[in-house]
Amino acid sequence: MSEYYNDPHKYDDIIHLPHHQSAERPHMSLHDRAAQFAPFAALSGYEEAIGETVALTEAENDGIVALEIYT
Repeated sequence: MSEYYNDPHKYDDIIHLPHHQSAERPHMSLHDRAAQFAPFAALSGYEEAIGETVALTEAENDGIVALEIYT
């Protein structure tokens, strides 16, 4: 490997610099920051769509008797 990756002092020139804070944008609250990482429903409405499909399928099959085969 390169010496660069093994050098324990590679960040000595920047490690004590002050943390940057934007002068143009306000500081984001912890609540707003946490909301960025909160879980979300990637398939919003999926459960309702499945329920509607089940209801329509059952309505279509009201007159049909299904045979169950036991093995």
